[in-house]
Amino acid sequence: MRIISSLSNNSELLAQSIRNHWTIENGLHWVLDVQFNEDDSRVRNGNAPQNLATVRHIAFTVLNQEKTVKAGVKRKRNKAGWDNEYLEKVLAGIFIS
Repeated sequence: MRIISSLSNNSELLAQSIRNHWTIENGLHWVLDVQFNEDDSRVRNGNAPQNLATVRHIAFTVLNQEKTVKAGVKRKRNKAGWDNEYLEKVLAGIFIS
């Protein structure tokens, strides 16, 4: 198998680069796809797709920074939707950070 790359012919370096790529894919994009249903979005006109992607990234970031609840992003989103005090705590993290 031939791989086109500017990396030196070092299998360990190449393997590490591939792992780093998939760490990003699994750490961020998977959450956006599964937890935020980003792939199911029907928004496709004008700037709306990029605007919504930016909002999702911000939501993901502030939910990850909120540490008082030990839960995944989806549970934190649900809790913020049900509990205004928790929502305030999550949103306060935007201004405190």
